[in-house]
Amino acid sequence: MNTRSILGLMYTAQGLQQLGEDVAPVLERHGLVLDKLDPSARIDRALELQIHTEIAERLRDPLAGLKSGRYFGFAGYGPLSMLLMTCANGFEAMRTGVHYQRLTYLYSGLDFLHGERLSTLVLTPIPLPRRAFRFRVDGEMSGTYKLLRDIQGSLGVDLRPEHIDMPYAKPRDAAAYETHFGCPVVFGEKQGRFWVRNEDLARPFPTHDPAAQTLYRRLCDEQLQTQQREMQELSARVVQQLQLYDRHYPDATRIARLFGLSERSFRRHLSEESTSYRTLVAQARFRKAQHLLRETGLSVEAVSEQLGYAEPAAFIHAFRRWSGASPLAFRSGRTGANPAGAAAQR
Repeated sequence: MNTRSILGLMYTAQGLQQLGEDVAPVLERHGLVLDKLDPSARIDRALELQIHTEIAERLRDPLAGLKSGRYFGFAGYGPLSMLLMTCANGFEAMRTGVHYQRLTYLYSGLDFLHGERLSTLVLTPIPLPRRAFRFRVDGEMSGTYKLLRDIQGSLGVDLRPEHIDMPYAKPRDAAAYETHFGCPVVFGEKQGRFWVRNEDLARPFPTHDPAAQTLYRRLCDEQLQTQQREMQELSARVVQQLQLYDRHYPDATRIARLFGLSERSFRRHLSEESTSYRTLVAQARFRKAQHLLRETGLSVEAVSEQLGYAEPAAFIHAFRRWSGASPLAFRSGRTGANPAGAAAQR
């Protein structure tokens, strides 16, 4: 199981609660009660993202994700926060954050690009349903901005972005973003980007401490090693994640990024579990098809469309291959379909 600190979910849920959003029903559906969560606990990455996706569908305020980033505590990053503080300057802190990005609360991929006058901290978001995409992008951009401001406030250095890019179309409430970030915001870009002046990034950190940095780097390395040992049963978590999508399933590269892996490592892990990404997409489709046929009154044509098939005939053929029965026979109970979807693995 691939886990991370539950603090990220706690910060988000507490922030949304403060903003008047009701997150309790979603948490309770997964057996969680916000006031009883242990801050030292860990949660599966895919489960946490599923919870965020469900929360996004219930939000009343479209700016809730943006506002929730203000509730992320700097100390909650643990040894990573101290490692960043002991860096020589902003350039080193940015590169260190990229290296240890799996210890953050991000689902986006993180990168840092050095430019002539401005350098860029880049967030590449993972594919999600529309409302969940904006919620997660806003929360991650806002949370990252909060981290930069926390470092700035603690060290007395200026890391304010000159401008910011957002990876979705300009919303009607776009003005709120420039107010929140305190700089121009450009929408419709492919990635989230913080553009920071090189002269600001080059200023020495007054808390630079090579000896302490060595200690905190070792602690961060130990956390990464623990996460690597937890990379078990990847295939089951991939199927769980794929069940969040309708119609269009992301490619292997994007799903690999979600689990913090390169596509090559991702495919190797699946091969070691005697499966493939194509097989897992089929399993996810079969499970969702079973649910829709049993629990909804959708027509076979509507189920086919929701699963991303261009023609109902293709879905019917695939469902027969998975279960040994037609969708209508399965719905009426006139079938001995394998509920585990073993046929979908062939």
